[in-house]
Amino acid sequence: MITGQGLPLLIIAIAGLLLPVVARRLYLPSMVVEILFGIFLVRIGFDSSLEGQWLPFLAHLGFLMLMFLAGLEIDFTALRQERLSRLLVYLAIFLGTLTIAYGASRLMGHGLFLALVLSTTSLALVLPILRELGISKSQFGQSALLCATLADFCTLLALTAFILYNDYGLSFRLVGPVPVFIMFAVALWGVRILSWWHPHTAQRILGGSDQSELGVRAAFALLFMFVGLSELVGLEPILGAFLGGCVLSAVFQNRGLLEEKMAGFAYGFLIPIFFIHVGMGFSLESFSDFSFLLLTAKLMLAAFLVKLIPALFLRFIGLSWRACLLEGILLSARLSLIVAATAIGTEKGLLSPELEPAILTIALVTASLVPILFRKLAVSWLPASGRQV
Repeated sequence: MITGQGLPLLIIAIAGLLLPVVARRLYLPSMVVEILFGIFLVRIGFDSSLEGQWLPFLAHLGFLMLMFLAGLEIDFTALRQERLSRLLVYLAIFLGTLTIAYGASRLMGHGLFLALVLSTTSLALVLPILRELGISKSQFGQSALLCATLADFCTLLALTAFILYNDYGLSFRLVGPVPVFIMFAVALWGVRILSWWHPHTAQRILGGSDQSELGVRAAFALLFMFVGLSELVGLEPILGAFLGGCVLSAVFQNRGLLEEKMAGFAYGFLIPIFFIHVGMGFSLESFSDFSFLLLTAKLMLAAFLVKLIPALFLRFIGLSWRACLLEGILLSARLSLIVAATAIGTEKGLLSPELEPAILTIALVTASLVPILFRKLAVSWLPASGRQV
């Protein structure tokens, strides 16, 4: 058994540098490779009891940064500009997903929390795939992005409400989110006033020309203010982190170098540690149990069906049947939010212990398989321009 804190720190530091290179060679998302590396660390003797305090702390900070950047990715401008009829179709897709997921969850002997977990999507995977193929601005790409945005936003709010109800029942604690949303509104108002009356200051923050890195400091201050308030009112801190990112996204359409710096720091350092830490908690022993394999297969089938069937509603906005199915496949990709929701559900006892490795397996498989499958099908199922579907 390997002991000491220096060697694990050294190994994880080197892994953070090399794993993205390995991921590109394997044509896999770097987050998948990071989780697999965490599993590998445990197999060679790095038990969780030897982590000390620094790895869980950095992993939790990476978790918060991940949710902050998820909020930053929400395109509120596109939502405001979209026609109401289309938004209703996207909302119907989410409600259809949640309904089918709840039915599948009940059939497997579980409840609403698992249905919410199955309803998640990974906007962080959907956006790069669409950009890589050059169709993010097409009708198909925009509908996929808006569906993923609504799924992420609505699922996170529903998860928060469910956890509050589970913890406190029908009590005054259910109004806990109100102060956070008040702060959200005040922050939106304050930042908009700043950008209106002091455009040069706003540009300096967003452009990153300030040597004191005022923009990065302001972003971190926003993150921790929302996280701190969430903790004070008894909410999950991930909601605060998510709303902090939403403030910047809602106010500034063009976030300049600030978003690049925040993403570079988070994805270059903290978020990989979070996914490595997730992998270190993954139990490979479960795969020797046939009942676990059967459960995983059922969850995998449900994970695809809850996206494929509701995606057929996109026919109402003019997409072809093939494009509808292709979008359902793309939205089946899950990673960041499903991992976060699973970690919270397991910690609070809302998910049984055998579900955690099964759901993480779904995240690994869909995050690896969906991009490859989507690229192959998009070549023949979508026109070259990607503009008309």
